[in-house]
Amino acid sequence: MAKGHRSQIKRDRNEQNKDTRPSAKLTNARIPVQKACYVLDAIRGKDVETAQAILAYSPRYASAVIDKLLKSAIANAENNNNMDKNKLFIEECYASNGPIMKRIQPRAQGRAYRIEKRMSHIKIVLNER
Repeated sequence: MAKGHRSQIKRDRNEQNKDTRPSAKLTNARIPVQKACYVLDAIRGKDVETAQAILAYSPRYASAVIDKLLKSAIANAENNNNMDKNKLFIEECYASNGPIMKRIQPRAQGRAYRIEKRMSHIKIVLNER
């Protein structure tokens, strides 16, 4: 049997499996997941300078939000992990479903249609080459 309390055993196990790659996360972004994924698919696996160039010239709204998130991940890598910016690349980037704001659109004859304003959680994980 393992020694210690169950919470201490979990804490030790989680510390051993902790991910040390630099990352940045944005929760409740007012962008639907599908629209965010168009931009994320374009930069996945690219080095940081190329990804920033792609985001700078992309016409989509999501590219400005993701560019800001990428800059945050780069700053985390430089300040917290002492990594070189020139060697960084995007190892993982994904968007998952967030909460949905439900609104009502009045229609004819007293009916009401529902409008769903979707949100997403976006995460970018970097690594060194």
